[in-house]
Amino acid sequence: MDDIVKAAMAKWPQVPHCYGWLALDARGDWYMRDDRTQAAGPFPRVKGSRVQHDKLRAFIERNYGADERGAWYFQNGPQRVYLQLEAAPFVWRIEDTAGWPLHSHTGLPAEFKSAWLCEQGRLFLDTSLGFGLVHTLDMGLAAQAVEAGAWQPQELPFAQMPARFGYVMQPGPALESAGD
Repeated sequence: MDDIVKAAMAKWPQVPHCYGWLALDARGDWYMRDDRTQAAGPFPRVKGSRVQHDKLRAFIERNYGADERGAWYFQNGPQRVYLQLEAAPFVWRIEDTAGWPLHSHTGLPAEFKSAWLCEQGRLFLDTSLGFGLVHTLDMGLAAQAVEAGAWQPQELPFAQMPARFGYVMQPGPALESAGD
């Protein structure tokens, strides 16, 4: 987390959380969702404005984390901006080198643990960093890892993935407990 964010959190510790204004799609793109976008429909049916500014994207990615409930957020100064997820907290990119190294949509490296296939044929990976969806552009490399026997996908319905891997798809204020 950025030092400037830590300082803002210390200075203003009681800033209310924000919900519905930021989302992560299945390709690892961030989307801003203003009031008008939120009123037009739920994510991902209505996505909003894709974050294209490189420095803003990098700031979000450096300050991306999860709370104790598995709700993912971007720490924006003293305020937590909770994310809506289209599929999972991470989107995995696979390198075309020996061992099929992984890195997240945030640029962090991860070690493979297990592979999971949903009823729609999407491939998810559990890793040392967390759970995520393989990027569509890297499915050819993922197929190589499966064919080589390095990854052995197990089937699991998509609806069961958040509970099994401990993440919240659509966090909201109702999820907050008295201790939050």
